[in-house]
Amino acid sequence: MPPILITEDMAAYRAGRPGSTIRRWAAEGRIGRYGAGRGRVRYRLDEIPGCVRDAHTGVILSHGDPPPLPGRPQTGSSAAVPRAA
Repeated sequence: MPPILITEDMAAYRAGRPGSTIRRWAAEGRIGRYGAGRGRVRYRLDEIPGCVRDAHTGVILSHGDPPPLPGRPQTGSSAAVPRAA
């Protein structure tokens, strides 16, 4: 199945962050950028972290962790934590 591609506005809404953050993540290599030109760039839905919104108001309750930089391990609340044996 081909990946689902979304616009910058949709990616920004999903992440609960401004479009400039989505563009920066793409420039840093955190997420892929598909297409070229103003209004023609798309991002893969599965690469954009989702935020948690209130079901009634749509207010952002928490942001997801940003995608990791290429070549660096994931940090933050969703990073794997080693357990003691």
